[in-house]
Amino acid sequence: MSKESQVEVLGVRFDNLTMREAVDAALALIAEHRCTYAATPNPEIVMLSRKDASLSSALKEASLVIADGVGIVYGAKILGTPLKARLPGIDFAGCLMQELAKTNGRVFLFGAKPGIAELAAQTLTATHPGLSVCGTHNGYFSDDAEIIAEINAAKPDLLLVCLGAPKQELWMQANAGKLNAGLMIGLGGSLDVFAGTVRRAPESWCKLGLEWLYRLIKEPRRIGRMRKLPVFLIAVIRCRLLERRRLRGNSDAR
Repeated sequence: MSKESQVEVLGVRFDNLTMREAVDAALALIAEHRCTYAATPNPEIVMLSRKDASLSSALKEASLVIADGVGIVYGAKILGTPLKARLPGIDFAGCLMQELAKTNGRVFLFGAKPGIAELAAQTLTATHPGLSVCGTHNGYFSDDAEIIAEINAAKPDLLLVCLGAPKQELWMQANAGKLNAGLMIGLGGSLDVFAGTVRRAPESWCKLGLEWLYRLIKEPRRIGRMRKLPVFLIAVIRCRLLERRRLRGNSDAR
């Protein structure tokens, strides 16, 4: 995407798109079939990228970067560069697979515990008649070459890489040039949701941007990760204040 249509939040540039625009952009990348990848950063990933140069590089090289977390939307608004919409990665992938199903598109599911990808395949093919799940592989592996061979044999239009951050982003960056696929998307724990082993927040919670709170209630052990959201927002506010101070200084210098 062009830099003119991007919004930067703490060093990560997000494509400023509606869901329809994001799906259309993904379909165009799939049609090129040169195995590019899309990233779906939330505040936790943005904060991690500030300390991890390799993750920062992987996000910069992504062909599509969408705002997964509600914190990203708030952050962009605080910075004075609001995004058009929050685009949860799992919803983005769902809409994309719905479009691919119309043309018997092919998807490969990669990640999660043994057996989860197979369960997800059953759910996805039932939900999207016409979609072909052309392969699955769990996220426990030691040899990239074996998985790359499986994916290349399957020739998917879409490859869902669900290894968790930053592993999935680094894996996509490292292997994009070796794969015969259309587009990869890093989707964290989404296969568990597709498989039905993890329940997503009710729609009313999602609309209010409270999916994170629902997950915290269901999984209290996530509190350590959730603490990064206020740290992220404080960093955004600090960045905004520094920018205002800089602009005021430039104005006074005139």
